[in-house]
Amino acid sequence: MLRLVLLRVRTGTRSRNLTPSFTSLHVIPRCFCTHEKKSSLDFTRIEVQHLPRVLIIGRPNVGKSALFNRLIRRREALVYNTPEDHVTRDIREGLAKLGDLRFRVLDSAGLEAQACSGTILHRTASITANVLHNSHLALFITDARAGLHPLDLEVAKWLRRHAPQIKPIVAMNKSESLFDSDGSLASAANELYRLGFGDPIAISAETGLGMPDLYHCLRPLLHQHMLRLLNDLDDGDHDNSCIGDGSTPEIEESKLPLQLAIVGRPNVGKSTLLNTLLQEDRVLVGPEAGLTRDSIRTEFEFQGRTIYLVDTAGWLHRTKQEKGAASLSIMQSRKSLLRAHIIALVLDAEEIVNARRSMTHAEVVIARRAVEEGRGLVVIVNKMDLLRGKDKTSSYEKVMEAVLKEIQTVIPQITGIPVVFISALEGRGRTAVLNRVIDTYEKWCSRLPTARLNRWLQKVMSRHSWKDQAAQPKIKYFTQVKARPPTFVAFVRGKTQLSDTDIRFLTKSLKEDFDLGGIPIRIMQRSVGKKDATGSSSSSSSSSKSSHPVSRAERVVSDKRSVLVE
Repeated sequence: MLRLVLLRVRTGTRSRNLTPSFTSLHVIPRCFCTHEKKSSLDFTRIEVQHLPRVLIIGRPNVGKSALFNRLIRRREALVYNTPEDHVTRDIREGLAKLGDLRFRVLDSAGLEAQACSGTILHRTASITANVLHNSHLALFITDARAGLHPLDLEVAKWLRRHAPQIKPIVAMNKSESLFDSDGSLASAANELYRLGFGDPIAISAETGLGMPDLYHCLRPLLHQHMLRLLNDLDDGDHDNSCIGDGSTPEIEESKLPLQLAIVGRPNVGKSTLLNTLLQEDRVLVGPEAGLTRDSIRTEFEFQGRTIYLVDTAGWLHRTKQEKGAASLSIMQSRKSLLRAHIIALVLDAEEIVNARRSMTHAEVVIARRAVEEGRGLVVIVNKMDLLRGKDKTSSYEKVMEAVLKEIQTVIPQITGIPVVFISALEGRGRTAVLNRVIDTYEKWCSRLPTARLNRWLQKVMSRHSWKDQAAQPKIKYFTQVKARPPTFVAFVRGKTQLSDTDIRFLTKSLKEDFDLGGIPIRIMQRSVGKKDATGSSSSSSSSSKSSHPVSRAERVVSDKRSVLVE
C-alpha cells in the first residue's frame, strides 16, 4: 500500500530542489521511508558514454519535454501546449544532473500504440522502441490532473511487449494543483496502480516539485547498474575505461569536440543525413515536409574525434504562417546555427535541375549568415541518386560542374568552399562528408606563427601591384591574434592605411598560400606611431628634458603618470 506522509513546509522558505512553498500532502512510496546508506560511487567521475541511459516515455502532452529540460537544467526541448498535435517527434539526448546523480536522459515522442501503420505516430513509436531496447531505465510519465487515461493503459501494454525486462518508474506530472486536503492526490495515485508498475511519484516538471522523491527512487537503481558494469569489466581496466581521474589536461583547439549543424530548407534530406552519419535511426524521416521541429543534438565519435551533431528544422525565417510550435522551432534553429562551429548546408540535387540554379534566396541567406558569424561552411548536395540513369546522365554531370561555380559566385566572401555530392538515402558519402567537415574544422582552428607570417608578408607585398608606390602602406609586422576563425592584425606605420582592395588581396593570398579555403578570415589593422616605429621610448625623452635646467615648473608626460619637474 501507498503510505501518505503529512509534510509541513514553512511559508516563504525554499529548498534547493523544491520550488513552491505550501502546506501539502505528499505521496511517498514505501521505499522512500527507509534510510539508505550512501555509496562511495561518484557519478561525476564516470565518463559520459558509460553512464546509464534513462528514457522518458508516455502518451502525448503529459510534460515529458518539460521534465527533460528540468533534468538537464537547460531549455533545449520545445515545450508547447498542443493537445491536438505532437511537438516532440524525435529522440533527444542530454546529460541529466539530479543531486549527485549523473545519467543520460532521452526525451521521446508521445506514444499512441494504436496508430495506423505508415503514419507519423507509428514511425515515431518504432524509433522509440529501438531506443528503448538500448536503455537501462524508463520514466513513465502520466498527467495527474487528467487521471488515468486510456492511452496510459495502452502505453503500459506497449512497454510490457517491447521491453519486458524494464520495470518503469511511474511519475504523476502536473501534481502541483492536487496538493490539498480533499485527498485528490491520493485518489489519483490509487488509479495508477492499475498500470501494474508499483508506487507512483508525485512531481511537477514545471515547478520542480517532487525532484527529491525522484532522486531517492533513481539512486539505488542507477548505483546497482553502475556497480554491475564495473564488475563486468576487468579489474585492471576500472580506472581507465570507465572512471576518469578528474584532471583536465590542455588539449589543442583542433582536438576539442566539434559542433556541427545541419541546415537547409524543408525536405532536402537533413534528418536522413543525420541518421546516415550516426548509422542508426535516431530521428524521424519521411516524404512529409517539416517533420523535424526540435533541433536534435546528439554526440558520436568518428576516427577518435568527438562530434556534436545538430539537426535543425527546415524553417529559418519566421513568417506570419509560422505560429506556435513552428515559431519556437525557428528560434531554436537560429540558436543552433550561432552555436555551431561548422555549418553543413544541404541542397537538393533534383530541385537544382528543375530550378536551373544551385541556391535559392533562403539558402543564400543561411550561407551568408554563417560567414558573417565566422563559421566554417560545407555544402552538401543530397539526392544525387535521383539523377542516375541513362536519361539523366547529362543532368548528373551538369549539377557537379555548375554547383561549384555558382556557389563561388553567390558567396564571394569565401573561396574554396568544399562541396560534397552524396545520397543520404543510400548511405553513400558518409566518410566524404565527415572528412570534409573535419578538414574545415582544423583549418578553422589553425594558428600560424608570427615569424612565418612576416616572411610570407615580405614575399606577398612585393608581388602586389600598387598604383602609387609613394602612397604604399608600410606594414611593420603581421600576426595572428586568435583562431576559430583565424583573425589577423596588420600593424601599419604612417598615415596611409590599407584599403579594402589591399585587405581582400591579403585575405586571398592567405587562403591560397596556407590552404585556408572554406573558412572566413578576418584581417584588422592598427596604426603604429612614429616613436613606436623607431623603437624610442618616452622615458628617454623625459630624461633628456630633465637633464637641462628650466626656469619654471614644467610637467613632463610619461607612459604611466605626469611628473612635475621644477
